[in-house]
Amino acid sequence: MSRIMNRESLALKRFYVVAAGLFLVAAAVVFKLSQIQFVQGDQYRAIAAEKTTQNIPIKANRGNIYANDGSLLATSVSRYDIRFDAVTVSAANFEKFMPELSRALGTYFGRSASYYQKILQKARSGNKRYQLIARDLNYTDFLAVKQMPLLNLGPYRGGLIVVQKPTREHPMGKIAERLVGHNTTSDTMQYTVGLEAAFDSFLRGQDGHRLKQKIAKGQWKPVSDENELEPRDGFDVVTTIDINIQDIAHHALLAQLEYYEAEHGTVVVMEVATGAVRALANLGRTAKGTYYEKLNYAVGESHEPGSTFKTIAFAAALEDRAIDTAQIVDTRLGSKAFYGRMITDTKGHGKISAARALEVSSNIGLASLIDQAYSQEPERWLNYFKAWRLDTVLGLPISGEGRPEIPRPGDAKWSKNALPSMAYGYNLRMTPLQILTFYNALANDGRMVKPRFVDRIISDNKIIHQYGPQIINPKIMSDQTLVQVKDVLKNIVTRGTGRALYSEYFSIAGKTGTARTEYWMEDWEENRRYISSFAGYFPADQPKYSCIVVIHKPSTKKGYYGADVTGPVFKRIAQKIYTDSPLRDTIQLPVGPIPELKVQEAQFTQAIGETPETIPDVRGWALMDALAVLENLGLQVEVRGHGNIIDQNPKAGAALGQTQKVTLIGS
Repeated sequence: MSRIMNRESLALKRFYVVAAGLFLVAAAVVFKLSQIQFVQGDQYRAIAAEKTTQNIPIKANRGNIYANDGSLLATSVSRYDIRFDAVTVSAANFEKFMPELSRALGTYFGRSASYYQKILQKARSGNKRYQLIARDLNYTDFLAVKQMPLLNLGPYRGGLIVVQKPTREHPMGKIAERLVGHNTTSDTMQYTVGLEAAFDSFLRGQDGHRLKQKIAKGQWKPVSDENELEPRDGFDVVTTIDINIQDIAHHALLAQLEYYEAEHGTVVVMEVATGAVRALANLGRTAKGTYYEKLNYAVGESHEPGSTFKTIAFAAALEDRAIDTAQIVDTRLGSKAFYGRMITDTKGHGKISAARALEVSSNIGLASLIDQAYSQEPERWLNYFKAWRLDTVLGLPISGEGRPEIPRPGDAKWSKNALPSMAYGYNLRMTPLQILTFYNALANDGRMVKPRFVDRIISDNKIIHQYGPQIINPKIMSDQTLVQVKDVLKNIVTRGTGRALYSEYFSIAGKTGTARTEYWMEDWEENRRYISSFAGYFPADQPKYSCIVVIHKPSTKKGYYGADVTGPVFKRIAQKIYTDSPLRDTIQLPVGPIPELKVQEAQFTQAIGETPETIPDVRGWALMDALAVLENLGLQVEVRGHGNIIDQNPKAGAALGQTQKVTLIGS
């Protein structure tokens, strides 16, 4: 009996122990649940919500990029994918509306109703929650599909899932594509080049977000039709590009590249007074021989400019008073050795004036003038390039600007031959836009302005930021030097290397350029390669636009001189702008031949081509014209004053054979 009682007592104790243990476990569970519910509830609720719902970013519409007349160069357009959640739709709604939806989709997209009926039924039987219905729709198509039977019931009752994707389109096609810029991938809208990258902070706007529920791995469905935070669209950028001038430049360059089978080329047209870039075309050749906007050569490609730099070299020496336009230089028969290295011209010019040396683009002439003046003191000449800021980048907003290289004594590229080589555009590097900036300053009465591509930033037609001209140097040289240099640039077109560009109906001033490139390659003699260029401005007397054309590696079988390859592009652009643009409102175009030009041309032809027996009448002529005519007649010329000739001694009609010297009186 006592044994039975002991066993019952032991069992009872064990029961109490187990009960107590269970009680403690229950208490702990209750405590933990209470803690989770009341202390850590917010944290765990947030974790649960994050697993099933999430605010998905909504990309803001990127701002538009416009030409200066309002033409769209780049714009953001939303595209839409329509998907179907076959699980959330009730059986009754699916059976009722599915046939109608299939017919509507078939009619709209030109397919049979059975095609879409199979897709929808398969999605329903397979419990698919992200079935693709239509891809890459524009806004009009999206609205039409959204209003179709079943889908018009919304995301839950109708299973509608809308995936909105911003895309970038260029309404003008490939025109100025490299300047405008393009995104690296259509999904991320990341920009690394052009205005898209330079003004990204204005264009990209502010993203919004929308609450979505996770319905499958990697698939999210909007909780409602409303966004949690509406995106703010980016600001619009209005460029300086004139779409008509851009079109002219693009097609003029393209035609010349195709004819000469060149590797690549660039054209820049800039407004003289403001530095506003009105056109920038960059075309490179593909393996198939076609051309497209490959790289921004005008901004990024530094190269030896060749003869277009002669103007800069000449201007620096003139401003320093180290040379004079009438100074005689012996170009010999077309070859001359400098420090053991031979420099050549295309033909010999003999003894000519410094001005004439630039007109005929004599390498020997420029090399001789600069070496004679500065061989013992090169820094004096080089300091002008520094003062004109030609040895530094322009600081453009577009990334990738090529760095100019103008060596100085002590640099690795400096040698005795450096000075004469630089005089005619070798042993240094500059970009086309850097060269053009100098020519534009000549046209702008010595005022050097920074090239600019953007006029203003706007939002809802309100100006957020206005850009104006930026002055690099208010006066690069004296008026006297400017007049002399500009006279030579006009003469280059009327009677120098650019005479093929001359027109009596519109005036051009500028400099041709033909530079060897890759001449250090072993195969150069068998496969010669050149860079052809022309830089200048128009009209010559009251410049409105400056322009540079550079074409790399034209076919030498067809031609490679700047006057032949790039000059016609420049002339075509100038001619079209004269006749097609508002410039005609400010320039009175003649309806027939200009008498003054005809008279001067006749006098000039008589004086040079027919070797007259008497001294011609050069009164009223530009000093540079008179000098060239009289010097070519073998006369010594003494100049007093500058500008146009108001008097001469001996007078016109004096016997040429009895006269050795002529004195010209300038205004």
